[in-house]
Amino acid sequence: MVSILAYIKSPIEAELKIFEERFKDSVKSKVPLLDTIMNYIVKRKGKQMRPLLVLHCAKLFGEINEKTYRGAALVELLHTATLVHDDVVDEAYTRRGFFSINALWKNKVAVLVGDYLLSKGLLLSLRNKDFRSLEILSTAVEQMSEGELLQMEKARKLDITEEVYFDIITKKTASLLASCCGIGAHSTQEDEQTLSDIIAMGEAIGIAFQIKDDLFDYGDNKVGKPTGIDIVEKKMTLPLIYALNNCDKSEKRSILKIIKKDKKSKNQIQEVIDFVKQKGGIEYAQKRMIEYKTKSENMLSNITTISSTDYIATLIDYVIERKK
Repeated sequence: MVSILAYIKSPIEAELKIFEERFKDSVKSKVPLLDTIMNYIVKRKGKQMRPLLVLHCAKLFGEINEKTYRGAALVELLHTATLVHDDVVDEAYTRRGFFSINALWKNKVAVLVGDYLLSKGLLLSLRNKDFRSLEILSTAVEQMSEGELLQMEKARKLDITEEVYFDIITKKTASLLASCCGIGAHSTQEDEQTLSDIIAMGEAIGIAFQIKDDLFDYGDNKVGKPTGIDIVEKKMTLPLIYALNNCDKSEKRSILKIIKKDKKSKNQIQEVIDFVKQKGGIEYAQKRMIEYKTKSENMLSNITTISSTDYIATLIDYVIERKK
């Protein structure tokens, strides 16, 4: 039986391999240490969600071309740079089950590696005059930075409303997935209204994607064991925000007291998870996730394309059905 991800990749397998070679070439360096680190990064590829979106959105309007490959590489370069920098900021020593760059080569090297990746992305676009693609992605990186800082500011006060939460995840997560869709579409067509529509669709996919990530922390039956990582890190995610808005003052005070602690016991983390479940936080978050999934599907069906939208529709399904 073919996995969902394998099915999504099936019509662009050859193009994905070409992209991987282009990406590998784009990070090469004559500095031995840098080249070693770049090889380490290249070998740790994940699900390739972002290149998949770029390539599939390009295919909706024409043939995948060199501009498409450069766009996919640009996204991956800047995304990887932000991850390397994030690991330094978060003092994280693993990513996707592997040691992070800062764990192996320390913070100074990791920061410079992130800077190198950023510069390679910028140069790739500028040398090929892909100014619109660079504008789309730079806007996303600006929003990602704002979203991270807004989340950090609110984490100190623990006063995130649902409105602020959606503002944060739109900036932090959805903006990058939206830019993938936009860069892909722009590589095979130049109509600005179509570009705007496809970016809006990508934003809705990104919001559904982040809510799914929030649900992993609470380990409902569909996503396995609870992790409580967001609770440990004092992140106010949608299930928790909903639960806190639907309890009495004493319960709210008690839960916020736990969240504020720098060190939490397993029992305290479990207490928060149980509270969120009892107050319907999981069901509410799932409902909102489905709303954004449906929104993205409706947007996709309203965009005029020259090829099948089935694979992107399946990708949208995958976003909320994935197990990790």
